[in-house]
Amino acid sequence: MKKKGFLPGFWSLCVIVLIAFSSCSNKVEDNRLPGEHVLWYEQPAQKWEEALPLGNGRLGVMVFGKPSEERIQLNDDSMWPADKGWDEPAGNENDLEQIRELLKAGKHVEADALFVEKFSRKRVVRSHQTLGDLHLGFQHENITDYRRDLDLQTATATVSYRTNGKLVTEKIFVSHPHRAIVIELATEAADGLNGKVSLSRPMDGGKPTVVTKTTADNLLLMQGEVTQRDAVFDSKPDPIEHGVQFETCLKIDHKDGTVARGDDFLELQGVKQATLYLVSNSSFYFDDYAGQNKQDLKAVSETPLTKVYADHVQDFQELYNRVSLDINDQQLDSIPTDKRLQQVKEGQTDTGLESLLFQYGRYLLISSSRMGTNPANLQGLWNQHITAPWNADYHLNINLQMNYWLADVTNLSELNTPLFDYLDRVVENGKVTARKNFGCEGSFFPHATDLWAPTWMRAPTAYWGCSVGAGGWMMQHYWQHFEFTRDTDFLKERAFPAIEQVAQFYSDWIIEDPRDGSLVSSPSTSPENRFYTAKGDPVASCMGSAMDQQIIAEVFDNYIHGAEILNKDSKLLKRIKQQRAQLRPGFVLGSDGRILEWDREYKEVEPGHRHMSHLYGFHPGISVTKTGSPEIFEAVRKTLDYRLANGGAGTGWSRAWLINCSARLLDGDMAQEHIQLLLQKSMYDNLFDGHPPFQIDGNFGYTAGVAEMLLQSHENGLLRILPALPSNWKNGQITGLKARGGFVVDIYWADNRLEKAVVKATIDQTAEIGYQNQVVPLALKAGESFVFQPK
Repeated sequence: MKKKGFLPGFWSLCVIVLIAFSSCSNKVEDNRLPGEHVLWYEQPAQKWEEALPLGNGRLGVMVFGKPSEERIQLNDDSMWPADKGWDEPAGNENDLEQIRELLKAGKHVEADALFVEKFSRKRVVRSHQTLGDLHLGFQHENITDYRRDLDLQTATATVSYRTNGKLVTEKIFVSHPHRAIVIELATEAADGLNGKVSLSRPMDGGKPTVVTKTTADNLLLMQGEVTQRDAVFDSKPDPIEHGVQFETCLKIDHKDGTVARGDDFLELQGVKQATLYLVSNSSFYFDDYAGQNKQDLKAVSETPLTKVYADHVQDFQELYNRVSLDINDQQLDSIPTDKRLQQVKEGQTDTGLESLLFQYGRYLLISSSRMGTNPANLQGLWNQHITAPWNADYHLNINLQMNYWLADVTNLSELNTPLFDYLDRVVENGKVTARKNFGCEGSFFPHATDLWAPTWMRAPTAYWGCSVGAGGWMMQHYWQHFEFTRDTDFLKERAFPAIEQVAQFYSDWIIEDPRDGSLVSSPSTSPENRFYTAKGDPVASCMGSAMDQQIIAEVFDNYIHGAEILNKDSKLLKRIKQQRAQLRPGFVLGSDGRILEWDREYKEVEPGHRHMSHLYGFHPGISVTKTGSPEIFEAVRKTLDYRLANGGAGTGWSRAWLINCSARLLDGDMAQEHIQLLLQKSMYDNLFDGHPPFQIDGNFGYTAGVAEMLLQSHENGLLRILPALPSNWKNGQITGLKARGGFVVDIYWADNRLEKAVVKATIDQTAEIGYQNQVVPLALKAGESFVFQPK
């Protein structure tokens, strides 16, 4: 299957929805892990944030479970309006030099204004969109014994209830190997299932976005093209009237009763068993998407349903079952999930819910990021809007990165592939922006981009969008994936070439600061935060923000290290080695012992700001440790304490970042405090993270944070076991975590003390195991294991 996502024009996605109504269940071998892995409720979803998500990476659904008018909201990762050829603003290297001179003269207000005027496309609206909705209008009444659940281990949602005393069941899954959604419905009612089956999609600017119709052979079709009539570019209306073209096709096979055909719906009449097949393809993935529909419909309809489900479970569990977590053996699965969450909001602690939320993050990544798909966006895959919050795009100043923090450490390394596929495109486009706007070689990344990977800056303010750190931050993911896998082919063929392009840009970008002779990023901001000038003006730009300096240092270090591993040499390498020695440190302490966020000790506009960008080198970076840099380590704590004292961590993803930072501070009770606050303040009833509104990064960041609490491997070959175990996680175990160096680690503890850790090597490797004050060396061949039991 060939993806054309890097080309302007029309796009394509292949999805298959298989909906089966059946009075008998399909038995599949039970390979489920011990512990609770189910979200469940006693009522239907009344709003989207209560519906249950399923997905196969490219296609997703949100299941409401409504007996009267069931709504299954459909999602497709390629539903984007067209690339109209929007390109870089007019700014050039002369304008850049003028901004730098303004900063040297202390004219920050003027520098901010010129930065936006010359280099930003200001406000942009071009959004990922919903595929539409599938409606099942059965109009069931007198509902009793209602239950709706989502089993994470089988990636299956189930709805059951009685209508007028007769049982109705609905079982739904989204298969990756068969590119299919499957829904099985059964009824005990003598008159069977009666109701209309229809497809719809929201209007765009008051105009229809699809045409629905039926055919003579009883197919229901929905044909459309994505548009964005409220599109904005450079803060000006610029409607987009073309985009992804797609066709969705639904077929019904049935036993008993009949299926009647209306103009734009099919109607079940007295049907007790039925199978609905829904295939949907678009030109992002296929030129002949209608022809692909025919192929997919034929293939899935000729596969026995038992095999479709068995293949789905086997495929999903191959990923999901790699890691298990049990904390305190607290399984409160007799209480509905929303009621458990409410109990936490009222002050109770539920370590079983904490464990469930950990696995939910892994479940969501498996469901929204697979080989051959687009990477998970701000909403993962699930989006009900035509114009989504923040365009449901790719934000590169924390959000896309947080989406993938969990991938390697929770043993889902291959799910990074869509991210790297996408970033490779950004690297190529960034070369144009780097030369055109800044007169630099290498590649530039903006703070936000979308499916078409444009690399021009956007946002109408300097503090929001005029950031140059995104490229280096994304390069961390290439490097850390190499560290976890030690795959030198990946380093040689993908990671090093990308890192080299970004390192080249930063090498050309940095300038000498006349105040101290050090090399700095200029202009430079700290994402979405500002400081006051001496005159009291709130501004963003400076000469060398902490985050930019830390990121550039990391990129240079990884480039140098990668060249050593690959035995490469070049003029650029020699230059970067010299520049690295002259680069101003990214960690500078202020008079009160906190880490400076900008180049000097300014008063912050928002002392409790949600971003903690000046701690980048501490986390997600790895340059600060308790033993290697104790003064900075303590300054991190002071910095966080100050942020929190001033109202910090107001968003879900920010709280998740704090859980990770708490773990790096080796403070389990601090991490637990923020886990509790995350559940209390930032969780919807379906356990989606709320910014608010819904933003999936907090889910992914939480899962990464829990892993960080139990295992750390960033300290030069040291595997630190239970580095931040909360006092209330008295007993537990986690198996299958990955550590840098190609290790897989199982950890067991009781009475707040490690019982044993089992370390398995996937390659020949040496390391050290650390627990509290004990450090033990190990040297393993590939396939060997070592059992560590503390004294």
